[in-house]
Amino acid sequence: MIDMGKALDDIRVLDLTHFEAGPSCTESMAWMGADVIKIEQPGTGDPGRRNRSTLPDADSFYFILLNANKKSVSLNIKSARGKELFLNMVKTADVVVENMAPGTLERMGLDYHVLSKVNPRIVLARIKGFGTYGPYANFKSFDMIAQAVGGSMAFTGHPGGPPTKPGSTIGDTGTGIHAAFGIMAALWQREKTGKGQVMEISMQDAVVNFSRIKMREYYDTGNNPERTGNALPRTAPGDIYKCSPGGSDDYVYIYCQPVRSHMWDALLLIMGREDLIDDENWTNPVWRGENKAEVDAMVEGWTMQHTKQKVMEILGEGGIPCGAVMNAIDIHNDPHLKERGMIGTMNHPVRGSFDMPGFPVQLQDSPVEIEPAPLLGQHTKEVLEDILGLTNEDLAELENEAII
Repeated sequence: MIDMGKALDDIRVLDLTHFEAGPSCTESMAWMGADVIKIEQPGTGDPGRRNRSTLPDADSFYFILLNANKKSVSLNIKSARGKELFLNMVKTADVVVENMAPGTLERMGLDYHVLSKVNPRIVLARIKGFGTYGPYANFKSFDMIAQAVGGSMAFTGHPGGPPTKPGSTIGDTGTGIHAAFGIMAALWQREKTGKGQVMEISMQDAVVNFSRIKMREYYDTGNNPERTGNALPRTAPGDIYKCSPGGSDDYVYIYCQPVRSHMWDALLLIMGREDLIDDENWTNPVWRGENKAEVDAMVEGWTMQHTKQKVMEILGEGGIPCGAVMNAIDIHNDPHLKERGMIGTMNHPVRGSFDMPGFPVQLQDSPVEIEPAPLLGQHTKEVLEDILGLTNEDLAELENEAII
């Protein structure tokens, strides 16, 4: 088989991001083969390196999971000399990505006007909590803030209960994936125009995009959608159901699409309730939705006789949508995820070897390989020599001046 390289082999990204929304964007590009160079402050680096780290001399798993397949250059771009070196790197780059606090890039003298003078083809990606304009533009944000103002908390929770933040970080990583798509669109447009541009995304905007289908009740009635917990409104079965042996995560989600009657019939056959297939009530999805408690009790009476994995296998093979509620241990041991390469192994120089999620996008000619997240400044010498042609003497001088 001919080695086709990676999809983004020829794309160089200068990564000025930290924490999660920005790093998840640049990591997704690194998975696809882009040369992602993370620019970090000497001595401290991305604050995510220290975010809930369990070992004093090791980067946190939070950082490691968000920065695979990247290089790290330790460079003080707040200094005049460091800024000069960075702008020289911009000349060779395709993309600069930043998610700094509002106004920081401008105060550093590195806004798009400056960058585009150095390289008219540069794409500047700006990831902000609320964007660069609008009434909230100067407000700071993290994932939970974005989820609050983007609708996902208002739409999540149990009836009568408070708004609830989903556990997955859709405000951060969800924004990052949106940003990567925007960057690719800007790069494609550059092929037609010959010029770069600014790509901007707001974390609030990204979460609103994730929440749009939940707002359909608002369009129908003008009212806010009610929180429904795990249950689908007026649908049965459409909820989580307990399984054996009854642990905190021993549940499955079962959904029989109301307009797909064959799913319900198949479920009845599997549960040994063929007697209900022709029953005028039980075959009516509206009746089942109105009598959800009775339907759910019957379904759960069957699921509790089996483990969640067994229920998923039986129903999945029977054509019925069903998912075992998988926790972290389940996910890392799931044979399907492993066979597809979604769970792979990272060999980290400090943390050692461990399994972690890879990247869900699979390109036939651009397979994803997991490379360890970089140590702080690990590639400084290599990058500054290769890209800028600096000598050992130059590097020694820069180190003495605390620029690298």
